[in-house]
Amino acid sequence: MNGRVLLIVGGWLSVAASLLHIAVIVGGPDWYRFFGAGEQMARMAERGDAYPAIITTAIALILAIWAAYAFSGAGVIRRLPLLRTGLITISAIYLLRGSVLFPIFLFGNGPVAQFDIWSSLIVLAYGIAYASGTWLSWPALRPDGGSIAT
Repeated sequence: MNGRVLLIVGGWLSVAASLLHIAVIVGGPDWYRFFGAGEQMARMAERGDAYPAIITTAIALILAIWAAYAFSGAGVIRRLPLLRTGLITISAIYLLRGSVLFPIFLFGNGPVAQFDIWSSLIVLAYGIAYASGTWLSWPALRPDGGSIAT
């Protein structure tokens, strides 16, 4: 698989995650609970507090921006500012979030929730798509607009 394809896959994964966050807002308190936002966020949503929707909207917006960076790196949309820096940062965040489970398994003293396991593995896959796509596309990501054909 080439870098361009991996960045497109990563971009669509981020779009899906962004849309899922919007769906959680619409779905309400039960969706906050199911998708692991925590009981406190679910209770605030039940009370009609705007905080859960604001935070979840911010996350959805960030994920949409990350998708745009992946699509830009793949040459699907115009080049975005600080493309290489952005893709490295996004890759690192996804990989770190996905890897957080490993220390918990090694040093934790209790059971790990199924949601935590699955969400970490999913986010780790996002990070691998972004990091691999960035690595393989690196020459094409030059500020002078190297060849996107990687």
